[in-house]
Amino acid sequence: MAKRTRRKHSAAFKAKVALAAIAGDKTLAELAQQFEVHPNQITTWKRQLSEGASNIFDKSPAKPEVDLKALHAKIGQLTLENDFLGKRAHQGGTAERKAIIDRTHKLPVTRQAKLVGISRSSLYYRPRPVAKADLELMRRLDELHLERPFMGARMLRDQVDRAGIKVGRRHVGTLMKRMGIEALYRKPGTSKKHLGHKVYPYLMRGMRIDRANQVWALDTTYIPMAKGFVYLTAVVDWASRKVLAAKIAITLEACHAVDVLQEAFTRHGTPEIINTDQGSQFTAEEFVRAVKDRGCKLSMDGRGGWRDNVFVERLWKSVKYEEVYLHAYDSVVEARRSIIRYFDWYNRCRPHSKIKRKTPNEAYTAMLPAVQQAA
Repeated sequence: MAKRTRRKHSAAFKAKVALAAIAGDKTLAELAQQFEVHPNQITTWKRQLSEGASNIFDKSPAKPEVDLKALHAKIGQLTLENDFLGKRAHQGGTAERKAIIDRTHKLPVTRQAKLVGISRSSLYYRPRPVAKADLELMRRLDELHLERPFMGARMLRDQVDRAGIKVGRRHVGTLMKRMGIEALYRKPGTSKKHLGHKVYPYLMRGMRIDRANQVWALDTTYIPMAKGFVYLTAVVDWASRKVLAAKIAITLEACHAVDVLQEAFTRHGTPEIINTDQGSQFTAEEFVRAVKDRGCKLSMDGRGGWRDNVFVERLWKSVKYEEVYLHAYDSVVEARRSIIRYFDWYNRCRPHSKIKRKTPNEAYTAMLPAVQQAA
């Protein structure tokens, strides 16, 4: 069998793909099919473009090179391996670790792969587009998960089997991982945090939450589309149920969580506490820094603690049954426009029994401290 030669892409091609990913008008699967590159490669080029864009406007003169090449090379290699690849890289899944690999870096790809804990051969795997049958199955699994969030892969397999869909438990588990969902129930303390991955304690247990901007919650959910899927991240005021900001993105990255949080800060001020789950986008240093820079306390749901953030799960159920499942979005632009329009209606017109039949907008205004209302 002939050995497949490694494809080389020009800088112009990489920039074109990265810009398309930043635009966010197509899903990652659609971009991978259009440009015939791996989705993880697209994520890597997108990140490199975002991180290097500021250099275009940097007018400062180049600093003279220090003549300590051997020492600097050793320090650079040890810092890269021990601080980044050796620690932070192991907090993500296989796809996230693949996205960390930088083929333009001086550190050999073989060494990078070994440090992040994946095989070198897996870096050259070219996935097939998500099958139509899998997309339909993922949508059904999402519906079942919203109805009965305690169901794991086996129970979900049994449910779809009763509906005439023959599928194995392992495949259901694979799709659940891709969608970012898991069974919610009380679990023994068997979960272990990743190296370099700090988890913050849950701060709301026993707390009376009756003021707007006292506690905000952030969460991300899977949104099915006609072709592929996207991720929805939202910031919700705990007391009033008001959706303060939301963003649709084609990738699950910390930068999107930071963007939606900064939008909420700009429009609604600063809360006392921000609560999230333990997803990698919320435990990332970039997100933690954005929270702490505003003087907020960071709280995280317990592992498997479904009650800790149950009202956000109810929001996802509302938006999916009242909006998402009624439409088959043909594009990311259409999904973004429709869901943001739904949240506007949700805030202005949808009463809630938990807030005395008021709408989230009415409850939020009524619960604001007197000083903020005057301002």
